[in-house]
This record gives sequence, C-alpha cells and structure tokens, in this order.
Amino acid sequence: MDDAVPADAAPAPATARPGIRAQRDADHRPPPSGTPEPEHFEGHPMIGTFFFDGKPLGGNTYCTGSVVHTAAKDIVLTAGHCGIGLSGATHRIFVPQYRSGKSAAQQPFGVYPVVQVYRDSRYTANTKTAASDLDLSFAQVDAGSRGKVEDVTGALTFTATSSYHHKVTVIGYPGSGSVNAEHVPVRCPVTTSQLPGFRQLRMTCKGFYGGVSGGPWIEDYNSTTGTGKVIGNTGGYNGGGNDANDDWVTYAPVYGKDAQDLFDHAAAHQQLGRKPPYQGSGDPWLPGSAGTWKNARLMASGDFRQTGHSDMIVVWTDGEVTLYPGNGHGGYDPERQLLAPNSTWKDAKTITAGDFTGSNQFDLLVRWADGEVTLYGDVGSQGLNRAGTQMIKPNDTWKNAIQISAGRFAASPYVTDLIVRWADGELTLYTNVSAGTFGQEHKLKDPNSTWKDATLLTSGEFSGNQKWDIMVRWTDGELDNYVGTTTSGLGTEQRIQNPNGLWTHDDAMTTGDFTGNGRTDDLVIRWSDGETTMYTDTPASRLGAGHMLVAPTS
Repeated sequence: MDDAVPADAAPAPATARPGIRAQRDADHRPPPSGTPEPEHFEGHPMIGTFFFDGKPLGGNTYCTGSVVHTAAKDIVLTAGHCGIGLSGATHRIFVPQYRSGKSAAQQPFGVYPVVQVYRDSRYTANTKTAASDLDLSFAQVDAGSRGKVEDVTGALTFTATSSYHHKVTVIGYPGSGSVNAEHVPVRCPVTTSQLPGFRQLRMTCKGFYGGVSGGPWIEDYNSTTGTGKVIGNTGGYNGGGNDANDDWVTYAPVYGKDAQDLFDHAAAHQQLGRKPPYQGSGDPWLPGSAGTWKNARLMASGDFRQTGHSDMIVVWTDGEVTLYPGNGHGGYDPERQLLAPNSTWKDAKTITAGDFTGSNQFDLLVRWADGEVTLYGDVGSQGLNRAGTQMIKPNDTWKNAIQISAGRFAASPYVTDLIVRWADGELTLYTNVSAGTFGQEHKLKDPNSTWKDATLLTSGEFSGNQKWDIMVRWTDGELDNYVGTTTSGLGTEQRIQNPNGLWTHDDAMTTGDFTGNGRTDDLVIRWSDGETTMYTDTPASRLGAGHMLVAPTS
C-alpha cells in the first residue's frame, strides 16, 4: 500500500465536489430556516472514501463510494466526476469506513486498490448540461488482505427508479479540513424532490461540503447495519450542487436505463460501448412538462407509419391532435402535429386505433359527442384534415359508447375487432370491423352495475396468446386483465392491482408495441398530475418495468 499511495504526494486544496464546491465562505447565503443539520457518525463498512496520486492517505478525502451488490463482489459506486479523477490516477485505493489518523494497516476494513473504472463517456465533469444526468461511475477494486470487498463489508442494493419523491438517508465524507478536521462521515434523512428540467433528485441539508460527491442516497435505510437500496449518488448538475455552491443544496442523478446499463456492464467487468450524443435521457421520453401533459385527454396507439412498431396519437383539450412516432426502442422521435387546436376535435369523446381498412397501416376510429362514429384511414400518410368515413350517423345510442378499444379477438390476423363498453355496463364485441360496417356483433356482458364502474379500458397481447386481452381500470383503482377474450366471452380475470388510491389517478391509458418485440404489450398511463409512465413488456399477471415518459412537477 506504500506503493499504491505515495507518501511524498502533497495534499490538494479542499473542495466540496472536485473542482466545484469550495468550503463555505462568509459570503455564501445562509440556508432557509428549518434546513436540517447532518449527523456526524461512525459510518458503515460498505461506505468509504478514495485516495490517489496527489491525495494521499491521511489528507483530505476524495469523494465517497459505496459497495453495491454484484456477483463479482468487487464494485464500488461513486460519482461520474469522481470516476474521471480516478481514471487519470496511477495509484488509487478505496478505504471502507475510513478512520482519519490511522495507517492503511490500521483501517478497520482494510484498503482496496482500484483496478478499473466504468463510466459513461458522454458525461463531462461538473457539466451543467443534460449530460449531468449521467454523473455516476463504478470502481472495480481488487481483493484486499481479507478477501473481496463485499465479503468483508457487505453491500447496498443498486436500485433503478422512475420517480423523484423518496425518503432517503444521504451519506458522505466531507473533506473540508476546518469544517470536518477528523473527516468523519455525515448522514441526513431527507425527502427528495425533482431538480426541475433534469432527471435528478434534489435535497436540502446543511454540511455537505467537499468530499461528499458519490455518496449514496439510501432508501429503506437500516441505521444499524447500513443496508438499503441505493437510488442515487451525490452528483449531477454542476457536480451535484447549485450555482452558488451552497453546502445545503445537493443533487443526485435518477437511475434510469442509462444508469442500469452502466451498472450491468460494470458488474460484468465490461466497458460500456460508445453511444450517440446524450439528448437528455436514454430512457423513453416525451417532450413537454407534466403541466402540459395534464391536457392530454385521449390517447391511441398503433402502427400508423408501417414501421413494424407502434406510434401514439394524442388528442388535447384544445382540440389539437399530435402524432408521436415510436422509435421501436421504447422512445419517440420528434412529434408531428396532425391538427392545430380547433373546436371540432374538442368533441372527440373516445378514440382507438386498428387496421380496419386492411392496408397494413393503422387507422383512427373516433366517437364524437353527438354519437357519430368516424373512421380515418391510414392516418400516418393521409393525416386527419379530411372528412373520413362515417361509420355511424349522429344518434343517441352511440352517445353511450363510453369506451372503445380495438384488438384482435377473433380469427382475423389483423386488428379489426372492437370492444365497446356502454354507459349501462353492457359490453359488446364487434368482429371484422371495416370501412362502413361494424361487422358481427357479440354481446359479452348484459347491462349491469359492475361494468358501469369500468373507468378506462385498453387492449393488448399481454398473455402472448393469439387472442388479445382487455385491461380495465375500475373507479376504485383496481386494475384487472381479462386474458384471452374471444367472441365466446370475457377471458379469465387476472388481478394486476388491488383497489388503491394511486390508480384512481390513471386518467388515460393506451397499449402499443413501442419496444419492437412484435407484441402490443407496452402499457402507457397518463396520470392526473401529467406524469406519464410506460410499463414495457407487461405480462398477463403484473405490470412490466416502469419507465417515466413525462416527469412529474417537483
């Protein structure tokens, strides 16, 4: 270890996040009243700090790291800008539960040489751009005299998330000498919010000076054992703090798809391949704020452009109609306006998409406020600025068609069948629907009080069978999937969510093939606050992996 940490290397000046947050000076603004104070404590074995060339053992600590569970038992999480510093060093070590004033041999859990660093090459140290969302890295450490680091210290669980509001404990090793001369760790239990405009968590707590970068944000934290789920690390915009470098404002990247990819590569000891320039997230993403998406009134999905995967059409409260082209990888290409805001489409009450004209390009079916039903064929190429095919003239009966959802419930290989839920609870299946005709009618449910409470309805290939399923959200928040619905009746009910308050806020939903797996099983939910979520590859009995399309307002 004498070779790993040169004894003649001079300590560098103390900084809060390398090159960014200096020790708090008198001219820094005071924190708001009520901002919590951190607790100085003894630390935990799986959380420690780094030393390397120019930052020798016994000097100021350089960043914070935490052991995360992997099969290899040798991976330490830290910030991306810390990883850049470690990558440029010749001799570098990780010291779990570091004790200031003690030699390498006296450290309670040993020292571990860093042999490899894994980071996203699109990240630039301490950037204030969208790429600051990528401010995490992983250090692979060699075994110490006691064995592999995870066997010695235990580990946190790296956990991806798609939300911004969490109760976490944030831990770090402040290295600013006059503030924390003994270099003991601090911890602070906080509730997080969103850093507006970024996929980052925000928290306020005093005392997060130099050296805390990379420190874990732990959910379900056990204060005795130190275990829990790490859902973020100190870092992000400006290296993890605001422009004023206040010690009491701290950020952390949200662990989405990019973070999970990097973790998977590090766990397998593989460097991450080069990626296209960062555009804000590798996760699915839709333009606009949650405030805008509150006004996304109706949604329908289908292959409108003959690409082999789904796109999404949205009808807004002001009558605007927008097409969001799917990219086949769970995301979207730039939006395309089909109709500017107008009074006519304010009267569109429910919509669905299917290949009713037989062109292998999806069409849009609309039920209007006056009971008229109109089919717009080949929307992707022909648009909506035309009359369409009138399926049903204005009438009182179809005013009561509360939901309509296209699918494949009969023998046709195409999406030409239509489920209708009526105001009195009746459920009807129309098979072989085409331009000008509703084909054959099949009653699935007589009028009843139960199905009056079927608030939202969508169709998809959740079970992977030839026949599609019907997903229903009820007024009490219950979510059920009816597996293998056919002309003979509803499929077997499969409970997805028990009655709950959260899902009563599901205001719009649609299902498409957005991941390009050849199955219409990606469920998109627009919540009442405008947050929008995609549950990819949803099976018959549970929700798929959740991905945020539109972030909630902080």
